[in-house]
Amino acid sequence: MASISQPNQSAPRSRLRRLLTELPLSIGISALLAGFISLVTGRFLENLVVSVLIGIVAFAIVFGGRQLLPERAGWRLREWAALGALAVLAAPIAHFTGLHTAGLILGIRTPTLAEYPSVDRISMIVFTFLGTTLMVVLIMNRERVRRAQEEQAASQLRAEVIERQALQAQLRLLQAQIEPHMLFNTLANLQGLIALDPARASDMLDQLIQYLRATLSVSRSESTTLEQEFAAMQAYLGLMGVRMGERLRYQLDLPPALRKARLPTMLLQPLVENAIVHGVEPKVDGGDIIISAALDGETLAIEVRDTGLGLDQVRAPVGGGGGGGVGVTTTRERLDALYGERAALALNAAHPHGTLARLTLPLEFEQ
Repeated sequence: MASISQPNQSAPRSRLRRLLTELPLSIGISALLAGFISLVTGRFLENLVVSVLIGIVAFAIVFGGRQLLPERAGWRLREWAALGALAVLAAPIAHFTGLHTAGLILGIRTPTLAEYPSVDRISMIVFTFLGTTLMVVLIMNRERVRRAQEEQAASQLRAEVIERQALQAQLRLLQAQIEPHMLFNTLANLQGLIALDPARASDMLDQLIQYLRATLSVSRSESTTLEQEFAAMQAYLGLMGVRMGERLRYQLDLPPALRKARLPTMLLQPLVENAIVHGVEPKVDGGDIIISAALDGETLAIEVRDTGLGLDQVRAPVGGGGGGGVGVTTTRERLDALYGERAALALNAAHPHGTLARLTLPLEFEQ
């Protein structure tokens, strides 16, 4: 019902807006014609008042008649013929009415209806008709330009909506590539521990439950807060710590001022998994993982640093199998889709050893 009543409610506002934009054009044309007449006859002020009043009356007749014609982008011949007939009708009425109104304002004598027909006045009626026609042509041209701009804006809006929908579908697909990958690896490890070490298997199951509790509430959202993302990484590292024991040490550093900063959901987990699989886990004595966030001007900078084997020692390319490919490549694709050149992911060697993944993205806070 709302979609039916909305046009009726907006129609009066649309007519008023059109009236306020077209009337000044009509007055301007009338003033221009008054200046042209004054070059021949003089008496500019008198001609200006008469011409403007004639133009206002002609405009009122044409504008009112146009409201009876259909509202559409392309008129057929009969609509244009009706508008032309309206201009022919408006010319004598507007000239007579405007002339007598000006006479009352200026205090000059004007011809009666019986005295009105004459060669001079008929020529002025023709002149009024030409001025009215010029007014109609200019107004209709402005209307055509306005409609074209509105159609272009509507088409652009539709294209933006379709693009946003396609982008959201792409991001959901990219995110869906991450979540099952991590869960399958964890469940496979859990299955192996059940037979070998039931106590550790029980601890891993508890950590998995904590991880799922931290992530499932936001995993289907388009964005999360840095506080929630760090909590999920705390649970994930706790889960990996059960599997790796003392070989995995980790630290998370989140300044209080950045807790409500927003970022895409599940953005850090692939990078942390990449640091474990390619850096810390292959190393005999394991290593440390440090996750930190900081403000860099108006940019949010997040670092995932490990003391693992380092980029030079990893045979499997970053972006290849074992979690790195899905993780790093997908993260870059998500950043590019969401932020374009405003965000970046860089992988560099850490000192004295290990790998540093640095995320930079626009700083946005939860509303």
